[in-house]
Amino acid sequence: MITAPLFSLNWRDIYHALQQPNGSQAMAEQVLAAIQETRDSNAYRRVDPDRVRAEAAAADARRKVDSSASPLLGLPVSVKDLFVVEGYDTMAGTPKPLDKHLGGEGTVVRSLRNVNVVVTGKTHTVEFAFGGIGTNPHYPTPINPWDLAQARVPGGSSSGAGVSLWSGTAALALGSDTAGSVRVPASLNGCIGLKTTHGRWALDGIAPLSPSLDTAGILALDAEIIAEAFKVIDPEVNSDTSISHRAWPGVIDGVRIGVLRSGFDDTEAGIAEATERALKELEAAGAVLQDIELPEAADALELFKVGGVAGIEFAGLIANQFPDWRETLDPNVQQRFKSIEQATAIEYLRRLNALTAMQQGAARRMAAAEIDVIASPAVPISPPTQQEVAEGDRYVNRNMLALRNTVVGNFLKLSGFTIPCGKDALNLPVGLMLMARGGADVFAVGLLLAVQRVLGKPYDRLGVPPRFKK
Repeated sequence: MITAPLFSLNWRDIYHALQQPNGSQAMAEQVLAAIQETRDSNAYRRVDPDRVRAEAAAADARRKVDSSASPLLGLPVSVKDLFVVEGYDTMAGTPKPLDKHLGGEGTVVRSLRNVNVVVTGKTHTVEFAFGGIGTNPHYPTPINPWDLAQARVPGGSSSGAGVSLWSGTAALALGSDTAGSVRVPASLNGCIGLKTTHGRWALDGIAPLSPSLDTAGILALDAEIIAEAFKVIDPEVNSDTSISHRAWPGVIDGVRIGVLRSGFDDTEAGIAEATERALKELEAAGAVLQDIELPEAADALELFKVGGVAGIEFAGLIANQFPDWRETLDPNVQQRFKSIEQATAIEYLRRLNALTAMQQGAARRMAAAEIDVIASPAVPISPPTQQEVAEGDRYVNRNMLALRNTVVGNFLKLSGFTIPCGKDALNLPVGLMLMARGGADVFAVGLLLAVQRVLGKPYDRLGVPPRFKK
């Protein structure tokens, strides 16, 4: 019988628990009990207990006959409600299903299905993933677990993902990241979030937002779970597991970290300080720190302020694929949508060309400086209360700031992660973001393992969120 909540167990403990007789079913029952106990946190849009139990039973049955089964066999996984999952409808944060427009399960979900993970349910998302704060007018907003006194936002657009991890209802969460939608909720909820290089993981079976920027990603409370899931999902490593063995020695010594000082500008109280302390710990462990000037990051922010390419591509998707969803869009989106729809083809192509130039320039600059990763706080603001962002103008301001640092990784086509590094002046989580060059995903995961060895796991670094303390 499993007695400890999932979030208090590291990967080795979870793996050991799953190896016990009927271990997947025992863990599934624990998950279902936790879902009931924490349902007021609003992490999930839909849970199917019968399906959870059936998948857990199938995992236990496979374990008895398959000695070479994946370590992830039976692992509880929550799935952002952008992903098609057999047996569940896909709402993408909207009032009605999109499934007829999306086809069947995509490559990312199927890769996890093939090793018999247990899908715990569909987690809430911002409508069409278009937003970084985590609110949605059609559904209850998931509640950030780090404040008992006030309901704070969870970050978006993978708004239920991080909450599902801390509530003990999943050990791995699937999300997507177009401007920060994995890293923002990971940072604000005190989780680890991995952003992959654009184009590395297939996007079939995922409701689109911006084909030029969309990426699939994962969240967890232990870097080892991220690494195990990466080995299953990533096509390069999945086809040659020796790649990860060679690339993941897990050492910090000699890693060159370019500190992007612009990411520290105008951070709210305690955020810069927590990030600086973590970087000093990495330096003490052997990392080489140096400040780096990256004009392309400033260019990315300027492009983001005028809507980038995501807004234009989103408007095109609504007009061409989802016209029936136009009138029910979030009012915070509606007020910007008319101007987005008026963008010309010439302007769209200009922005695409600007993105390409930024990406190439940043890659050259990082190579010339011999920088392995750039570092900054993941999110420069504390998670606002839900009341703070209830008004449109305030929402827009907070949303832009929440995505300010993460969007640089998308626009410059980088790969990397955020990991908890401390707490801010409000005693809320702070994430350290480390971003490597595009395509260096295997290196990034190896570095994540090494960084966790220095900084500790999220629950070691932060403790347990007050909303989920026993």
